[in-house]
Amino acid sequence: MSSLRQIAFYGKGGIGKSTTSQNTLAALAEMGQKILIVGCDPKADSTRLILHAKAQDTILSLAASAGSVEDLELEDVMKVGYKDIRCVESGGPEPGVGCAGRGVITSINFLEENGAYEDIDYVSYDVLGDVVCGGFAMPIRENKAQEIYIVMSGEMMAMYAANNISKGILKYANSGGVRLGGLICNERQTDKELELAEALAKKLGTQLIYFVPRDNVVQHAELRRMTVLEYAPESKQADHYRNLATKVHNNGGKGIIPTPISMDELEDMLMEHGIMKPVDESIVGKTAAELAAS
Repeated sequence: MSSLRQIAFYGKGGIGKSTTSQNTLAALAEMGQKILIVGCDPKADSTRLILHAKAQDTILSLAASAGSVEDLELEDVMKVGYKDIRCVESGGPEPGVGCAGRGVITSINFLEENGAYEDIDYVSYDVLGDVVCGGFAMPIRENKAQEIYIVMSGEMMAMYAANNISKGILKYANSGGVRLGGLICNERQTDKELELAEALAKKLGTQLIYFVPRDNVVQHAELRRMTVLEYAPESKQADHYRNLATKVHNNGGKGIIPTPISMDELEDMLMEHGIMKPVDESIVGKTAAELAAS
């Protein structure tokens, strides 16, 4: 149990976090590592490529059907998929009702109490990263995840989310053992993307663990609910995920306490790379007619 690595993938919604994490974990499983995935995203899509399923039944939905979490057994909530990867989804309430983060808390407690973490090398939490609220911050706050990997791109809002997640890590780093393992750039083919990812990593005091190039084989595999490693194991993209997995595997104990930046510093960084132009404050709030008259 002492060698258990507890990692978490955070990132802005729609950034490709679940796809990146499942392909990386599939590659770790290929390397002989025993993996448990704990999905902490209300979409419950953190395990679909491993299980070839649309969405796994969640702990919360199963608990509602059974009566309570206490009425569940581990085999009720855990499914085994590609390369014997064990999969669990915490789930969340209906949109607009209750706190999805509470599902994360309930689920992790249930898994710990029922021995889910025994005889495995990695527990991986796949977490929604737009909102670092109390529940979604649970893997960070409760010292469950020791290494956080942030999936981002060269888009401003993805970098903004990465910076916000870093603030969450910083908040709990001193009270627990959580550290930022690094950034993973999932290429969107935006201008100067690699440069920006490296620049943000430097500002945060961390490393760019890997730059994952964009390739349509990822979408082809997803349509079949498969990882690239299973769908096209000989492809270049599969090798990229293997390289990423190796980097993560060799990164144990090398995480850092991040140094988040302000919104102004983020905008300055974009301006330095020619992505944003400085705002002329004299024109802010003026209509087209007022500007034409001046």
